[in-house]
Amino acid sequence: MIDKSINRHIDRIALRLKTIPETPGVYQHLDEAGNVIYVGKARNLQRRVSSYFSHYDDKSAKIRMLVRHIYDIRVTVVATEVDALLLENNLIKHYQPRYNSMLKDDKTYPYLCITDEPYPRILFTRNRQTKGQYFGPYPNQRILRELQDIIRQLFSYRTCGARPKWGESEKEQGKTRPCMKYQLGLCKAPCAGLQSQKEYMADIENIRSILKGDFDDILGDMKRQMMALADELRFEEADSMKRKIRLLEEYQSRSTVVNTNVKDVDVYSILSDEKYAYVNMMRIKHGGIIYSFSNEIRKQLDESDEEILATVVPALHEQTESTAVEAVLPFKVTELPEEYLRQTVPTRGDKLQLLELSLRNVRAYQIQCRHQRALVDPDEAASVRRNDKLLERIQKALQLPALPVNIECFDNSNIQGAYPVAAMVRFTNGRPNRKEYRKYNIKTVEGPDDYASMAEVIYRRYKRLSEEGQPLPELLVVDGGKGQMEVAREVLYDRLHLDIPIAGLAKDDRHHTSELLYGFPPQVVGLKPTDPLFLLLEQLQNEVHRFAITFHKDKRSKGTFRTRLSDIPGIGDTTARNLLLKFGSVKAVRLQTESDLAKVVGPAKARVIIDYFQANPSD
Repeated sequence: MIDKSINRHIDRIALRLKTIPETPGVYQHLDEAGNVIYVGKARNLQRRVSSYFSHYDDKSAKIRMLVRHIYDIRVTVVATEVDALLLENNLIKHYQPRYNSMLKDDKTYPYLCITDEPYPRILFTRNRQTKGQYFGPYPNQRILRELQDIIRQLFSYRTCGARPKWGESEKEQGKTRPCMKYQLGLCKAPCAGLQSQKEYMADIENIRSILKGDFDDILGDMKRQMMALADELRFEEADSMKRKIRLLEEYQSRSTVVNTNVKDVDVYSILSDEKYAYVNMMRIKHGGIIYSFSNEIRKQLDESDEEILATVVPALHEQTESTAVEAVLPFKVTELPEEYLRQTVPTRGDKLQLLELSLRNVRAYQIQCRHQRALVDPDEAASVRRNDKLLERIQKALQLPALPVNIECFDNSNIQGAYPVAAMVRFTNGRPNRKEYRKYNIKTVEGPDDYASMAEVIYRRYKRLSEEGQPLPELLVVDGGKGQMEVAREVLYDRLHLDIPIAGLAKDDRHHTSELLYGFPPQVVGLKPTDPLFLLLEQLQNEVHRFAITFHKDKRSKGTFRTRLSDIPGIGDTTARNLLLKFGSVKAVRLQTESDLAKVVGPAKARVIIDYFQANPSD
């Protein structure tokens, strides 16, 4: 590692290096003024970025000069090396960093274009001068050429400049002589009237589907053909078909970083815990990411994610001088007017892929920040490590598809069906996330029916989250055994069609947590009572029970507060309570003038009270 004689900010940089993830991505070196001075890509960001600050004397003069001017490092996580290659190209062109070798002829990656003609052609091009629909760019010319070859062998389309006599009579069309490609089976000669416009356009639509990535049916047909050729012992042809399938599947996992269908939008994602919120913004221009920024925000007043985005989105929009009129968000932000910024909450397609990429970046940034705080705070470090291990154990024990960063738990409370309520608590990263706690008044259930009450609140909770496009928890825990789990399964899987893992916490006769249940049919997950994982789940259960009981007591106390004032039509418990606190008794309230009462409850209710006592002098 270099010392301060080479870069006086090395202590700060060394701390940052310890938090960079070991994933594919793009890194940016910034100088003290905040300017991007170098952009690079890496298969392993941690290893590549750290290499700049070791073996300094072995570096070239250019690299040594770059290292002297680095003040900060910004990283963007991507899914694949191909994504890193494309993003690096976009960022270099946007920032034109001082230490990057710029391409003087401004060459770029090639595109495929379906021309806007009566009988469209498929063109390979590096510019976008021709009118039509463009797909790409493609970082590997060999793959692109072989993809063209696959399309050519699957479908026929014209490549010549001849103009098909579309709309003329068959006699007139037949005057054009087909070229050699017709004889070779590479074209069906629409220019000579030997292929109808309907048939030709059907092939073009199939090609368009492949280029968009909608080609599951085509792949299925190719695999069936390959198996049939193998059954007929035509192994060379089967192997050739296998190569086409492999190339087509390679294209199927095309880059989410660049897509020309997404013109000019900003993408935002957010994660938060009790103390901090983490926001990522990506600027998408002409189909490519030109800017990616993540920031940590310390909460001051326990703000919700929506409140934070309502403040951060306009600030970043102005700060980056964004020209976008559309923002892709994980959920609607009601405080952002549509005339200021059109909001899109995607559920599928290219914008959803970009939102998922932004979320991947903000999650990586959250981990960096947490680890960076842990490096300077031993207590924080121990807590982070302990909770991370517990979450990993839950994921392994229940075979969850994702780490249970957010766990939600429900519980009901009532007395013989009176004042029925329910409560939900959320634990984030193994800790109570109290700003996400929710209370529910049971609306549709009469009498003491815990199953129906549980069904109601689970349905209300996750129907709203899914409709608003808000992130779902990685694990749902119900305070109960197999019956409650079955209720949750029926609501989530059968009615809402949501894929949220469900677990149950069953209690023994002494009302102590005795076992963890998972799966359908539910199976007992073996845990000792002293196991830290068991203690975490017991804490979750105790917290939701405490929250539900407290809410029930509050509601019950309000419900049992009765006074003669509450019997006055239009006067509720709150108003009656305020009058008694002010005047001391119902008799004292009766003796007040209308103006005195108006000072406490307003003129309308004061008139109602005076009229009631005049009509009922004995009360």
